[in-house]
Amino acid sequence: MPEPYDGATQRWRLDVAYDGAGFAGWATQPGLRTVAGELERWIGTVLRLDPPPSLVCAGRTDAGVHARGQVAQVDVPADLAPAPEELARRLARVLPPDLVVRSARVAPVGFDARFAAVWRRYVYRLADDATGRDPLLRGFVQDVPGTLDLDRLSPALPALLGLHDFAAFCKRREGATTIRTLLDLDVRRVAEGPLAGVVEVTVRADAFCHSMVRSLVGALVAVADSRRDADWLTALLDAPARDSSVPVLPARGLTLEEVGYPADDALAARAAEARSVRVLA
Repeated sequence: MPEPYDGATQRWRLDVAYDGAGFAGWATQPGLRTVAGELERWIGTVLRLDPPPSLVCAGRTDAGVHARGQVAQVDVPADLAPAPEELARRLARVLPPDLVVRSARVAPVGFDARFAAVWRRYVYRLADDATGRDPLLRGFVQDVPGTLDLDRLSPALPALLGLHDFAAFCKRREGATTIRTLLDLDVRRVAEGPLAGVVEVTVRADAFCHSMVRSLVGALVAVADSRRDADWLTALLDAPARDSSVPVLPARGLTLEEVGYPADDALAARAAEARSVRVLA
């Protein structure tokens, strides 16, 4: 049995991708299969660490949400062999096929996977053409009835950008703020290729609160299929709490595509800034 480790540690950055269908979310939960649980178990086994290390990620995805560009950190003994690149190669031999560590490397000074991130980019994919749907895409594209008229969204999208309280779209968590800065919101229908006809909603923000993306896309769908209008959508920004009229779409269509970080010499300052409580001016 390996001895518990203590003393000086070194932080490694892991770039992770996974098919979320078989996971009960990112965070470790007793008795449930989670992304962090699998990674912590196998990293502990491969590196002979007892207890296994804990991971911190850029964004804790919910059950069923996928990721191509998740970023995580793990702190290991500084004198540990092998190098992080070798860890990635070893993990490739033991991890299940729905979970991949794309790369592992020593993190720069000040790196914090969660707090040093300046933005996260998600894409939600929708299929609204019953006859044209591709059954091979069903694992990460959400079917919706009717036809989505994306032109109906044009008046509302610019108003959603910027710093707002997105309380209407979030499940409230004690002590957590729902104020976020929405950097990009783009809705388009893919013109060609394997995803031709699929509607992609790209959302990029400094951070997201619980269920925010799926609720925001649910509200967009309600406007695009004529159940609601653009005024209803923009008025939600004034709601002080979660609005029950906002549909929350299933996790299947949502993928964490990318996480952005500042230059190495700005990591520590960004992490300190992100830990402060956001308020509306």
